[in-house]
Amino acid sequence: MSFDQTDVLIVGGGLMGAASAFFLRQHGRSVVLLERDVIGQYASGVNFGNVRRQGRFLGQLELANHSFALWKRLPQLIDDDLEFITSGHMRVCYREDEIAELEAYAATPEARELDLRIYSGRELHTRFPFLGPEVKGGSYAPHDGHANPRLAAPAFARAARRAGAIVEERCEVTSVEKVGGQFRVTTSNGREYRAEQVLITAGAWGEKLSAQFGEPVPLITKGPQMSVTEPVPYVLKTVIGVYTKMPEEELYFRQIPRGNIIIGGCSHTKPDMLNRRAHFDPRSLLKQLQQMRRLVPDMTNLNIIRTWSGIESYLPDSLPIMGPSGKVEGLYYAFGFSGHGFQLGPGVGDVMAELMSTGGTNTSIAPFGIGRFADYTEQQRRAS
Repeated sequence: MSFDQTDVLIVGGGLMGAASAFFLRQHGRSVVLLERDVIGQYASGVNFGNVRRQGRFLGQLELANHSFALWKRLPQLIDDDLEFITSGHMRVCYREDEIAELEAYAATPEARELDLRIYSGRELHTRFPFLGPEVKGGSYAPHDGHANPRLAAPAFARAARRAGAIVEERCEVTSVEKVGGQFRVTTSNGREYRAEQVLITAGAWGEKLSAQFGEPVPLITKGPQMSVTEPVPYVLKTVIGVYTKMPEEELYFRQIPRGNIIIGGCSHTKPDMLNRRAHFDPRSLLKQLQQMRRLVPDMTNLNIIRTWSGIESYLPDSLPIMGPSGKVEGLYYAFGFSGHGFQLGPGVGDVMAELMSTGGTNTSIAPFGIGRFADYTEQQRRAS
C-alpha cells in the first residue's frame, strides 16, 4: 500500500488544529490536517465568540496574553478578518460578597496586564445605565472583546493551505498507531499517512484517541445553548457576562455592529455523540430571556431569530489537555478546552507549533499536561 509522508499529522480541524497547521508551516514543517467533517463545524464554529482573558484560571493567563497579542495582528498574519473588536468585557455579579472576589482576582500579579477596573454601587450604574438594579458590581476589562467564531477555523485553514499545508475535509481517521519510529494513520478513503509526529486536536473526540495510547481522561461533552435576536440599534458595545456560582444565572451576551444580540448560557444539553448532533432545548431560551430581563430590564421585547447548539468537551478541572503525551514520543494533544478555548486558539496553535518544532516553548503550559489524570488512567486500567 502506498502512503504519504509528512512531518506532522493533525487529527481534528477545529480552531486549534487549523491554527497549529498554520504555525507549523511557519516553522517549515510539512503538515497534513485531517478533519472528519468540515473545518470548524463543532465547538470552534458554534461558540459565543468571546475573546476574553479576565476570569480565567490564573495559570492560563500567560497563554491567553500570548494569544491576545496574536489576535491583535491576525489580519496581517493570516490575511483575513475575523471581525475581532476590542469592545471591552464586563463581568457582573448579583451579590456583595462576589465583588470582593472580583477585586481579589484583579489584584493578582497575573492579572496586571488586563487593566481591570472594579465598579459597584452608583458608579456602576452611571457607567453602565442599562444594567438592572439587582446587579451589585462588576469587573471591567477594557482590552477584551469578541470575534466571529464561524470565520475563525476556516480562515486559519485557508492560511495554512496557502502556506503549503495539506488540509483534507470529509476524511475520517480510522486508525492511528506507532510502528518503529513513525506513526501510521489510515483514513476512511483508503489513504495511509506516515508522520514523525501526531497532534490530536479532535475536541470532544480527543479522549477516544488518547485512550488508544493508554492515556484516557474523564472528558464529558456538553451542548451550549445559543440564541440571537433580530438586529436593533447598536448601543450595547461591551460584552456582558454574569459571574456567579449558580449555573442558572450564567448568562452572557454581546451585540455585533450589524445590531444582532447573541445570547448564551443558563444551561446545556447532552449531545448525541453517535450521530454527532446537538440540540437546542426550548426551555433554555425561556431561562435566557428570564435572566436577560433581570440583567438588562429594557431588553425584553426582541424577537429571537435563531437558536443553535454544538458539541463541546469538558474536563473536571475546566482546564484543557495541552502538551506532549506522557507515554508515546512524538504524540501531542490540544483538546478539552471546556467551553473557553476560542480566545486561546491562535496562541494554542503558535505554542504547539513551537513545542513540536523546537522541543520547548517560552509560554507556560505546565498546568495542562495529560499526566494530571494519571490516577484516572490507572483506575481505567484496573477496571479493564
